[in-house]
Amino acid sequence: MMQNEKLKVHPLSELDHLKVHGRTTGCLSPLTLFWTGSAIELNVKGSELWIEVESDYDNYEPWISIVINSVPVSRQMLTAGRYWVCVFRGMNENTVKNVRIVKDLQAMSEDPGHSLQIHAVKADGEFLPVDEKSFKMEFIGDSITSGEGIIGAKAEEDWIPMWFSAINNYSTLTAEALNADYRIISQSGWGVLTSWDNNPHANIPEYYDKVCGLLTGDKNEALGAFEEHSFDSWQPNVVVVNLGTNDAGAFHSPEWKDEGTGQTHKQRLNKDGSYNEEDLGAFEEAVQNFLTKLRKYNTNAHIVWVYGMLGIPLMPAIYRAVDIYMKKTGDKKVSVFQIPNTTDETVGSRSHPGVLAHQKAAQELSGFIAEILAR
Repeated sequence: MMQNEKLKVHPLSELDHLKVHGRTTGCLSPLTLFWTGSAIELNVKGSELWIEVESDYDNYEPWISIVINSVPVSRQMLTAGRYWVCVFRGMNENTVKNVRIVKDLQAMSEDPGHSLQIHAVKADGEFLPVDEKSFKMEFIGDSITSGEGIIGAKAEEDWIPMWFSAINNYSTLTAEALNADYRIISQSGWGVLTSWDNNPHANIPEYYDKVCGLLTGDKNEALGAFEEHSFDSWQPNVVVVNLGTNDAGAFHSPEWKDEGTGQTHKQRLNKDGSYNEEDLGAFEEAVQNFLTKLRKYNTNAHIVWVYGMLGIPLMPAIYRAVDIYMKKTGDKKVSVFQIPNTTDETVGSRSHPGVLAHQKAAQELSGFIAEILAR
C-alpha cells in the first residue's frame, strides 16, 4: 500500500477548528466521549483523514458512526486499545468535507470499564471553521432516547451495544430538522422516579447535575464523570424529556431489594389493576421535582415532556404533574407532547422503536417544536 507522505498528526488540543458535541469535562488531552450522540465535528479540506481512538470495556464495547456531509457512511465496533481508524481516503483534496465521528452507544452504567477517548487526528490538508447551528437542544430519556433497537432485525433480543444507534434516533432527526446542535442524556431502563425493575437509584434526575454521574468506578471518577457540569457553558433553547416508560413498567415488575440494607422498593398496583394512588403520586412528585431542577439549570429553555413511543399508560399522571408544576411556579415555558406509538410495522429489534418509528416521532416532534421556536 502506498503511504501518504503528506499526512500530519494533530492532537485535538492543538486544533483551531474543532467542534465537540455532548457533555464533556472540557479536557481535550484526550477527549472523553461519555454520552449517546457525543461527537467531534470537523471541516476538512484534504484527501485523507484518520482519528486516533482509545477504547476500553469489561463487557460492552463502544461503537461509532462516521457521518460525512450529513450522510452516515460507516459504523463500527471499537475493540480495546489505542489505535488509528481511517475516516476517509482518496477523496477530492480540493473540496471541504464536513465530518462527524459520533458515539453510537450510551454511557454504560453497568460497565465501569467502558470508555471512549479521542487523542488526535491525522490529515493531509487543512481544517476550516465549523458553523454554529441556529438552536441548541437537549434530549433526556431512557432506552428510546439511547436508540436501543434502531439497528438489527426484529427477532434480535440480545442486550448488546450493536443494536444501539445515535444516528437514526428521533433526537438526532429532530435536531437536524430544526438546524440545532443537540446533546443527549439517556440510560436504558431508567426513569424519572425508578427504573423498570423498581430500583429507586436508577433515575436520571438524581445525576443530572454531573458531567456523567450515572457511571460508576474509579476509572470514571478519574475521567471526570462525577464533576459538576458547567451549565453556563451550553444553554439549550429547548429541553426535551422523554421519561415515564420505565416508571410505568415498574408497576408490573417485582420489588427491588437493596442487597446492602435489605430495603425494598415497589410501585404497586391495586387489586383491580389500577395504579396505587400513593405510588402514582410519588411519580407525579418526581416529575414536578425534575421540572424544578431543569428550570434551575436551563433558565430560558422551553421544556417539552414527550411520551408515547411505547404506550401512554402514565400520560394522565404526566399531564397532572406538569399542570401542578406550572400553576405552582407560574412557569409558562413547559409543554406536554404525545409522540406516535410504535406499531408492528415500525418496531425494531428488542421490541423497541425501529427506524420508522423514530422518523415518525421526529417528524411530528420537530413540527411541534418549530412552532414554539417561532414564537
